Amino acid sequence: MTKTALREDLQQDLLRYGIRQPFSIRLFFKCFGPNYAPGLKFIFLCRFCKYYKSRSRLLFYFLMIWLRHLTNKYGIDISYRTKIGKGLYIGHFGGIVVHGDAEIGENCNLSQGVTIGVLIRGKKTGVPKIGNRCFLGPGATILGGVTIGDDVLIGANAIVTFDVPSNSVVASPLASIVSNKGSKEYIVNIK
Repeated sequence: MTKTALREDLQQDLLRYGIRQPFSIRLFFKCFGPNYAPGLKFIFLCRFCKYYKSRSRLLFYFLMIWLRHLTNKYGIDISYRTKIGKGLYIGHFGGIVVHGDAEIGENCNLSQGVTIGVLIRGKKTGVPKIGNRCFLGPGATILGGVTIGDDVLIGANAIVTFDVPSNSVVASPLASIVSNKGSKEYIVNIK
């Protein structure tokens, strides 16, 4: 990755968060203030780790420690090795896990609770490849060597273990009432 490519990726990431200023080191540190989204902080560090991996061992290790800190703080576990297109948007943090060998296209959205993981046996062994402009809803899980096309919406709590063509919407079954017993036994320690 060249410095120009890194700058373009960072600029597109900023744009996805509504920040139209040109990227600068000053803006980088400003984004780590309390008023900025955790997802932006995390993606910045991922991109810088990837960039400095082969350029400066000392800076790479410093950034990795900082990235590990953010992983624990925000519950976002995305490896710097993950191939991520420019313009990744992480709307809400918490419970996001992405395998290091997965690929995510440009201008994608990840919601809280998203898992993009590996399958080690079966027909779809491998890791997912996600196309451009995909939206992964809360709790969505994509497993195995599947390909998700461009402009795909994966709804809340959907579990995807199959290839999804472009311009598709994937949803989990709708909730239904299975009993009329209510929550009496589950609500305890009240008057």
